[in-house]
Amino acid sequence: MRKIIFAEFGGPEVLHLVEAEEPHAGPGRIRIAVRAAGVNPVDWRIREGQVLGAHPVELPAGVGLDAAGVVDEIGEGVEGVEVGDRVFGEGADTYAEFAVLSAWARMPEGLAFEEAAGYPSVVETALRVIREVGVRPGQTLLVSGASGGVGSAVLQIARARGIAVIGTAGAANQDYLRGLGALATTYNEGWVERVRHLGRVDAALDLAGSGVIRELVELTGDPGKVVSIADLGAPRLGVRFSGVAGSVPDALTEAVDLISRGRLHIPVEKSYSLTEAAAAHTDSRAGHTRGRRVLVVRAASRPAPAPNGRSPEGR
Repeated sequence: MRKIIFAEFGGPEVLHLVEAEEPHAGPGRIRIAVRAAGVNPVDWRIREGQVLGAHPVELPAGVGLDAAGVVDEIGEGVEGVEVGDRVFGEGADTYAEFAVLSAWARMPEGLAFEEAAGYPSVVETALRVIREVGVRPGQTLLVSGASGGVGSAVLQIARARGIAVIGTAGAANQDYLRGLGALATTYNEGWVERVRHLGRVDAALDLAGSGVIRELVELTGDPGKVVSIADLGAPRLGVRFSGVAGSVPDALTEAVDLISRGRLHIPVEKSYSLTEAAAAHTDSRAGHTRGRRVLVVRAASRPAPAPNGRSPEGR
């Protein structure tokens, strides 16, 4: 199968498309023929060698956490899913034609693989930081870097919970934020005063890592009311850095519910092929994303699975 790997830390040029052995679904896991893989900032942070304790790396390494596709192997002990099911979820090395998932859910009716691949880590992160920042219904949450995948999810989930939202993003994404129910402003000079004019800020999230931690603390009046997922230096200012995932299965369950009820939709801004993984990382790192970026994968044809649909390890 084809798979993206890197053998050294560095820029996007260290990514290579290679022929690799197919993974198999061990106990409690499933394998999918990948149709699309989500491109997340954590992917290029790991590739660069940033110290992320939740994601230890042994080189050479694969890339990618999120994917959507068709189940073709089921490990021992797994129930409630069948070969041929369309699922989305989180696993490892998902920039590949086949990937093993550790958490998954059936895709809601009518959801395309490309869109589905952008949800798992994004929704888990959004739910986690909303919980960690302690914002409650009736309060106002400021989201710095609000137009990307996590920001899009945060705005919609917060609004569904009765939390007012203010979002900062580039000039081109102001109408997008307003369409998600946020009061919007740009993040260029004078943004702090513009936010103040929009209303009181009870809590704030830094999703872009653009050096705004001091200003977010100033606006909330309390470093305990600010959480960052992008600035590793945030703890030096008393602000929590959130980098360890919570329950992905619970997040997927909530994502399915919100999507099915029309309360959550994150558009795919751009799709890339596996051969364009480096370009996808370059664009993701540049920011200014509206929604999600994904890799579209076309898994190679293969023989039909065993009658019981189990992997060799699961028999």
